[in-house]
Amino acid sequence: MDRNLALELVRATEAAALSCARLMGRGDETAADQAAVDAMRTALNKIEMDGTIVIGEGERDEAPMLFIGEKVGTGNGPKIEIALDPLEGTTICATGGPNALSVIAAAEEGGFLHAPDTYMEKIAVGPAARGAIDIDKSPTQNLKSISKAMGVPVQDLTVVILDRPRHEKLIDEVRKAGARIRLIKDGDVSAAIATCSRAHQVDVLMGTGGAPEGVIAAAALRCQGGDLQGRLRPRNQGEADRARAMGLKDVNAKLTLLELARGDVLFAGTGVTEGDFLKGVRFRAEGAMTHSVVMRSHSMTTRWIEAEHNFRFKPR
Repeated sequence: MDRNLALELVRATEAAALSCARLMGRGDETAADQAAVDAMRTALNKIEMDGTIVIGEGERDEAPMLFIGEKVGTGNGPKIEIALDPLEGTTICATGGPNALSVIAAAEEGGFLHAPDTYMEKIAVGPAARGAIDIDKSPTQNLKSISKAMGVPVQDLTVVILDRPRHEKLIDEVRKAGARIRLIKDGDVSAAIATCSRAHQVDVLMGTGGAPEGVIAAAALRCQGGDLQGRLRPRNQGEADRARAMGLKDVNAKLTLLELARGDVLFAGTGVTEGDFLKGVRFRAEGAMTHSVVMRSHSMTTRWIEAEHNFRFKPR
């Protein structure tokens, strides 16, 4: 893939972030998400590419735009698969919480696992613990392995877990193992990416969250040398059947990083609200500032972009 495509994609995440950030703290998740979807779709359709959404807002009968299977771009240029979340953390944005993002990942055809909107059990780590995780093992066993790989005691590890009732047993085991825990309300893509950042004390992501978010997080970790494993956890037979229809023969299979996101992968993200990984949109009298990241697996390059948007020249 052309490396310049990554810079085109970040324009789409910037547009989505600018649009939905105006609704931060307004309490309307639907409006915030729709604002991000509308802005991202408009921006994507200006890019010279023949893109197909494989991870999006849902299936066609559930999402009027950016649905799975929708074509985006001008129709010219490279054929690529797109995994996106115009607003990762709708509740976060609606309540004014931290770590809401707008994210897009791109890969060559066949690069992404085609996952339905279901749950996925996940474990993610940064480069220092790459190869040390195994989702088939217990949380305690994984923490000991990660501790050994990183050269630190388990007591110094920080594990991020979504604060959900389904994680009560996981939280209890991690506490008994001696690791520190950071509970988050939403935003496990941001948390997975943070495991690769030296600037933030996040070592491991554990727990069950969205499968689409798992694929997007895998794309980002591919670009940063991290590691992630997952396993689908369908909530009902219908979700399991959809997973098989989308090409996953064994719904209960352990999914490695390269099975989730393979080949040449690009990732772009823009902060919506203030976060550990990216700053949020900051509005000014005549415009706004955005903070974004662009990554590429081929070169393992990470670019941080702070952009000033002047609304006298760029429509609101």
